[in-house]
Amino acid sequence: MEALRSHQLELNAKLAFIAVSLLFGRAVWAQIRYSISEEQKDGAAVGNIAKDLGIDPRTLKERGFRIVSTSGESMFSLNQNDGVLYVNGKIDREEVCERSTPCLINLKIALENPLEIHYVIVEILDVNDHSPLFPENEKRLEIGESALPGARYPLQAARDPDSGSNSVQTYKLSHNDHFRLEIKDREEDAPVLILQKSLDREITKSMKLQLTALDGGRPPKSGTMDIVIYVLDINDNAPVFTKDTYTVMLNENTPVGTVVLRVNATDLDEGQNGEVVYSLGHNVNYKLRKLFDVNPITGEIIVTGLLDFEIKDKYQIDIQASDKGTVPLTTDKIITIKIADINDNPPQIEVTSFSSAIPEDSKPGTTVALISISDLDSEINGRVTCSLPEDIPFKLMPSSQENTYSLVTTSSLDRETISCYDIILEAKDSGQPPLSSVKSITVKVSDVNDNSPEFSFSPYAFYVMENNAPGKSLFSVSASDKDAGENSVVSYQIWRNGVENKYTSFININSENGEIYALKSFDFEIVKTFQFQVVATDSGTPSLSSNVTVNVFILDQNDNVPVILYPVSANGSAEGVEEIPRNVNAGHLVTKVRAYDADIGYNGWLLFSLQEVSDHSLFSLDRYTGQIRTLRSFTETDEAQHKLLILVKDNGNVSLSATATVIVKVVEPKEAFAASDVKNTVKDEEENNVTFYLIITLGSVSVLFVISIIILIVMQCSKSADYSSKYLQDTNYDGTLCHSIQYRSGDKRYMLVGPRMSIGSTIVPGSNGNTLVIPDRRRRDSGEVRNVKLKINSRGVSAHQKYGPDVASSVGSFIRSLY
Repeated sequence: MEALRSHQLELNAKLAFIAVSLLFGRAVWAQIRYSISEEQKDGAAVGNIAKDLGIDPRTLKERGFRIVSTSGESMFSLNQNDGVLYVNGKIDREEVCERSTPCLINLKIALENPLEIHYVIVEILDVNDHSPLFPENEKRLEIGESALPGARYPLQAARDPDSGSNSVQTYKLSHNDHFRLEIKDREEDAPVLILQKSLDREITKSMKLQLTALDGGRPPKSGTMDIVIYVLDINDNAPVFTKDTYTVMLNENTPVGTVVLRVNATDLDEGQNGEVVYSLGHNVNYKLRKLFDVNPITGEIIVTGLLDFEIKDKYQIDIQASDKGTVPLTTDKIITIKIADINDNPPQIEVTSFSSAIPEDSKPGTTVALISISDLDSEINGRVTCSLPEDIPFKLMPSSQENTYSLVTTSSLDRETISCYDIILEAKDSGQPPLSSVKSITVKVSDVNDNSPEFSFSPYAFYVMENNAPGKSLFSVSASDKDAGENSVVSYQIWRNGVENKYTSFININSENGEIYALKSFDFEIVKTFQFQVVATDSGTPSLSSNVTVNVFILDQNDNVPVILYPVSANGSAEGVEEIPRNVNAGHLVTKVRAYDADIGYNGWLLFSLQEVSDHSLFSLDRYTGQIRTLRSFTETDEAQHKLLILVKDNGNVSLSATATVIVKVVEPKEAFAASDVKNTVKDEEENNVTFYLIITLGSVSVLFVISIIILIVMQCSKSADYSSKYLQDTNYDGTLCHSIQYRSGDKRYMLVGPRMSIGSTIVPGSNGNTLVIPDRRRRDSGEVRNVKLKINSRGVSAHQKYGPDVASSVGSFIRSLY
């Protein structure tokens, strides 16, 4: 149809062109036909139109060689240089012509001067680029097993967009015994599935076939569809019992409701046709129906009456199995039940004497209970044995009387390990099969005070902040006792064994819960650590106890106000007068404020600041060392006296502070030299005194050191290893409880940890960590600073002095504060 319409359009175009040519002038026209396969690459040449029409390629551009009208203009392009027709993009025949055959595209080529119209027909040839495709991947069919051979089941055809021999040509069905394939109309491509052999659901419930469609390409392409066939059931099978015979031996006196046996029948059909129900046969009499019944679902034969071997020793029951089909199919089976005589009287256990509790310190062989056993059966069925589990500390001792036993202990008992025993007594007769009975006896183990209290930790270590509130709980100790009742009730007390311990006098403990109270406040500056012992005692008779060492470490608080060491006036106030010549230069050291704080760490780190000064441009204060220096030279207009108020504060969370007043008098150089001579005389006297004090101090320290070494050796020899391990040595105590001094050397800051010492002491560069240098308070005219070097270590204090005319006046106060 499409080809006919295209041909008609082509004819109409030709007639119209002839008519126009006759009216307006002379025209020339011609027709050319090309063929090209689909799926050509972009730019593939179709044909040389200029050559085929005999047109000079050099005139193509001048004459406007072009495509003027076409249904497929966008698919092709003309080259005006050589007159070749090219493919413009990829051409898909199935998209352009769908299923039309042949696939023709009409092009109209025009030239001017003179006017020429040429018709070009391009035939798109098909290639096998598509595989057959079924509408669905899987086809499901339900066919009853009663279907007769020859039954037909139409299938959906496959579709192939290609044309001619490249379209679907044939179908193939996978090999099977029940179906074959028939193609009724090749053009319609409608395959039909035909049943050629009857189906049996009991053999094959379902089957899977594969239908393949093939086209005529070379090589051919194919598409597949799975055909799943479900075979529907009909009731064509009767139930079949799984056993040919059912015989069971049943003891007399079997309880009502006992399942004798379970019959089982199967039906190869499915659904209701395969569901089996059970019932007693029609020939079963009413007496037998009183003794037995059958569960219609499970097939269990159940005892419904009392069975007695002396009345009847054998029963035969007819059991019927039926399916639930529309027309039920049934099968019968005879069940034989034999009754056996049994030992039907179990032994009886009687406890004639019993102690429900036994002390844990009972000796092995202690009698717990007397047990007697009886059996109503006679002869071999009445012979009874009694036994106990093997994993308990008890055994049965037979007595002189038959079937009488004593239950006695075999080993020591421990209530803390096992506090209660559930003893299972088992009595068994000698019948066939033997009967047995069990009886449980509960024996409780009563507690004996055999465990001392145990503390949670040993030793204890507690950290207490100084300035604690007297009478307030500081900490608590806890001990537990594995015993029970009164034997586990623990009381606490401080151990005061006559050894002098001044700290136990103001420590108290709650005897019930172990809470420890302090009757007074602690002062870190007085005591840093102490220890005592707590005794835990239970309430048993006799009582048991244990003790533990408690180590208490006092933590520092910022509770000490800085103390001004210099300047100090004669009346004790922090006020001093310094005289300096008027001609001093900037940076001149006026004096140094020295202070001390008994606290440690940040609480003892002191900072200096100027609170009041008469002229801020004259003086500066180092906030770390307390040195007061001039910022510039004095002028004639400067006042002769200046008052400086220095604030010294520590770095505690709530800082404490003190103030010192320094009055600086500016004097003429001559007056300053006279005052300096007087001071040098005083210095010489002080130097002699300090040297004498140093000799006495060093001698005393050396003697004390030798005595301390002797005492330590004696103590170490006298102490046992166990005793020494209970107590903490002060030498191992954390340095945070030692005194620390903040100091600065150049641009670096340091902290010195050690005994109490004067604020303002600095570390000599390159010396040991415990070596101090005490700067002189006064400055010599030459600017040289004399110093005394003290070395502090664990063995004592050693000192040496640079020889010179000046000695630091602070050495005496330093030695006194150190000791």
